[in-house]
Amino acid sequence: MRVISEVGAGADAPAAHGGSAEPTTGGPDFLDALRARDPSEDRGAARDLYGGLIGSWEGEVVDHLPEGPRRQSAEFHFARVLEGRAVQDLWIVPARSARGSAPPIAGNRYGTTLRVYDPRIDAWRITWTNPVTGTETRLVGRRVGSQIVQTGADADGRLVRWVFAVVKEDAFHWRGEVSEDGGTTWVCETEFFGRRSPAAGHGS
Repeated sequence: MRVISEVGAGADAPAAHGGSAEPTTGGPDFLDALRARDPSEDRGAARDLYGGLIGSWEGEVVDHLPEGPRRQSAEFHFARVLEGRAVQDLWIVPARSARGSAPPIAGNRYGTTLRVYDPRIDAWRITWTNPVTGTETRLVGRRVGSQIVQTGADADGRLVRWVFAVVKEDAFHWRGEVSEDGGTTWVCETEFFGRRSPAAGHGS
């Protein structure tokens, strides 16, 4: 580590939806209703804090472990949702192309973040959920200088700080830090390095 400062119904069960078989996916109507093309105008000046991340990305995750760094492939997808009042993303490690039928247990992530702007605090309320491990983390995100800084606490009560240290047109760098001493010192546990997917343009 580096210290830095800073279910299924039975066969006789009645079918849902007026007797028709239950669909296996949400269908295009669900996705169309969920996604939004533009940020909502009623979100104020901070409505597009995460706008530079909209689209699809590929890259790498580095978990800084006591025995040394663990590197895996990763993919990320960001979209505006809920009439443009929120941004939702997917973080997948390893990437789908490398997951196979039995992805590794250690470092396995297939989770989503919902980021909703709250005008009462002029910041974004963030909920990250990884069903693979049952992890849920809640944070608050704001711009601090050129960075997007998201702060909260994990299930063990440690302070956490997740930082988009760099967001460019074609690349981003994300840092996950924890503090065991109330914020005096921080340890970088994880880094994500993303690059814009060739087939996906900005804002796609």
